Amino acid sequence: MLIRPVSVLYPQSNPSSPELPPIKTSITVSTQVQAPSPAGITVVSNGDLEQLPGINVDDRLRQIPGFSLFRRTSSLVANPTTQGVSLRGIGSSGASRTLLLWDGIPINDPFGGWVYWTRIPPDQIDDVEVSRGASTSLFGDRAMSGSIAIFSKPPAPHDLHASFESGSAAVRELSVGGSNLWRHFATSGEVRALSSDGYYVVPSAIRGAADTKAGVDFVAGNLRLDAFGLNQRLVLKLDVIAEDRANGTVLTHNSTSLGTLSANYSWRHAENGISVLAYHTREEFRASFSSVTNNRNTERLTYNQAAPSEAVGSAAYWTRNGSHYNLIVGADFERVEGYSTDRLVPTGVRSGGGSRVEQGAFGQLDAGSASARVYLGGRYQVIGDERFFSPSGGFAVGRGRFRFRGSGYRSFRAPTLNELYREFRVGNTDTLANPALKSESMTGGEMGVDYGTESLRLSATLFRNSLDRLITNVTLSSTPTAITRQRQNAAAVLARGLEVSLRRGWRDWRGELAYLFADSRYETGPRVAQIPKHQGSAQLSWRRKGTSASAAIRTYSYQFDDDLNQFILPGFASVQLLARQQLPRGLSAHLAVENLLNRTYYTGFSPTPTIGAPRLWRVGVRWEGRLW
Repeated sequence: MLIRPVSVLYPQSNPSSPELPPIKTSITVSTQVQAPSPAGITVVSNGDLEQLPGINVDDRLRQIPGFSLFRRTSSLVANPTTQGVSLRGIGSSGASRTLLLWDGIPINDPFGGWVYWTRIPPDQIDDVEVSRGASTSLFGDRAMSGSIAIFSKPPAPHDLHASFESGSAAVRELSVGGSNLWRHFATSGEVRALSSDGYYVVPSAIRGAADTKAGVDFVAGNLRLDAFGLNQRLVLKLDVIAEDRANGTVLTHNSTSLGTLSANYSWRHAENGISVLAYHTREEFRASFSSVTNNRNTERLTYNQAAPSEAVGSAAYWTRNGSHYNLIVGADFERVEGYSTDRLVPTGVRSGGGSRVEQGAFGQLDAGSASARVYLGGRYQVIGDERFFSPSGGFAVGRGRFRFRGSGYRSFRAPTLNELYREFRVGNTDTLANPALKSESMTGGEMGVDYGTESLRLSATLFRNSLDRLITNVTLSSTPTAITRQRQNAAAVLARGLEVSLRRGWRDWRGELAYLFADSRYETGPRVAQIPKHQGSAQLSWRRKGTSASAAIRTYSYQFDDDLNQFILPGFASVQLLARQQLPRGLSAHLAVENLLNRTYYTGFSPTPTIGAPRLWRVGVRWEGRLW
């Protein structure tokens, strides 16, 4: 929980070394606040990300079992409203049940809770922390299944870099950025633009004249100012994105313009510290929807939609570090306002929306010795007329190279304005809003063990989560040509499972294996939609001097696309390759291939089947130099 110098706060990895970083035992709450935790935390370093192919961050993080977006689809072609992420098989809709932080600031969409992965430049990430479960009470709404904290690379003196990439799906990506560091402040910025024709999301056997490729064009940028002294630090940041998407038919498109302005101030003196952050987000989301005939040769526009929204939020933390204890106490606030207006074709207007205010107070204490600690926490949250108390507790015991840990917790998620007020259509499936939705809640626990040496890491965790009033898309009617669903608080859900991960480094090589078993079922028997029972990944990487290469495989068992378990999405495996070569004069080149075997896999039924990405390849160059 200390304010650390840049080089310590953002440790630089050395991918060529067989040594692995120490086991992570704390969650990064904000840029300078660390909360010790009994949870198992996965850290993905900059060196790890460089060995994973993928245009956007979500494609690279899929190597972590349990990390998944709704409908198995990459953010390269996915509708933004399906880009929420959930961990451990918790969640069956596009809303994210995982809190995503970028340099300490929440970046879940204010209206729908999903994530615009295109706004985060992958090559400028220093590391990513993935914490599963609600083992800390410091996070409130949206952190029901855990948190993902992303940190930018630290500013460097006189830095300038640029990259260009091109490949299949008519991908063309250009990014330019730089930074400078002075005695008491630093500046950094990045602009990234990408254009892609995408690919067909309907199988060729049933494709018709109404079908086109689903693709994306976007421009994203961020500008950051750091000011720091001996005991304090101020970070000001602005990030913006404008994107336009083709959704797979002639008449369906969506576009988004979004910007977030944030500030984060930290001060530290002796045993005490204060951290305060604030942010303001404004967004405009627009989309068109259509109805397609059975032969997919004729399409009719049904309505155009506009959904403007904005959010303001803040949080404050007071920390105290004693010789045998750490204490964090704080409060947070967020107000979100948004509206959805549909202009029906040929005539008519349908609208809904409103505002939501959340206020929370929390505290967390850990105490003990270096070999044994206990953790206690609690959060009191007010959301409209609902009140929640979310306690948490746990322990961690170290014995030699082993760390044994366990925790229990209660958490919640409030319905988003999108779920309350926005109707949408995918193919010939209509999903209705529901302003009567209540918040979800979850009571859970886990037990785990970590084992670590300089070149080996092994972690295993058993978990059990009981969810009440899970918000999901409930089928009201279904025919071969049309489906109607509505967001409802469904029956209680029990999710049980096991996570295992193994990392081994030797000489110039590094190998990783990971597996997740997640059995998530309603108390009435059916399995929760969009959650496979089994997920696994394996990766082998090699690096020597300026040359590196990696091969990876991801596997998924079958899952259901709907709440009635009528539509089965078969399991599949996908192979990825990546090679990089350092060149003279600050240049480097790379080749990336995803879905190497060109496997066809299904992503949904609407009721028309849709498919995921075919084989995709890209080549690129990057230059890094100095301003002077």
